[in-house]
Amino acid sequence: MDGNRFAVSVHLHGTLAANAQGSFQLPCGVTLEAVSACGSNANGATLQIGTAADADGLLVAGSIGDSGVPALFKRGDFDGALVAAGQYPHVAKGTVIKWLLDFDGAGGVAATDVTIVFYVQEG
Repeated sequence: MDGNRFAVSVHLHGTLAANAQGSFQLPCGVTLEAVSACGSNANGATLQIGTAADADGLLVAGSIGDSGVPALFKRGDFDGALVAAGQYPHVAKGTVIKWLLDFDGAGGVAATDVTIVFYVQEG
């Protein structure tokens, strides 16, 4: 039974003209199993994920998906300093998870209608 698995979703409507960022805190310790991210257009956007202590400690910077086809960051993709190589990130209770979306990557096409979904499991 997967009763302790849940998702945290973020949606950014319209064509982005600047970087976007956000944060959330979970009431329990979790394992970050995957992150799905995409824009509705072909874009150059990148996503980084970390904590209040290390802004890219979980995912340094990965390209999001294009044209409604998400990129799925999973176990081997988490490459930040807070993650043991090839392992799922474990986030302690009370940790603030932060994300930063570079809206056009390295000066590429700005992302439109971006959706980011964090898949977490308690424990």
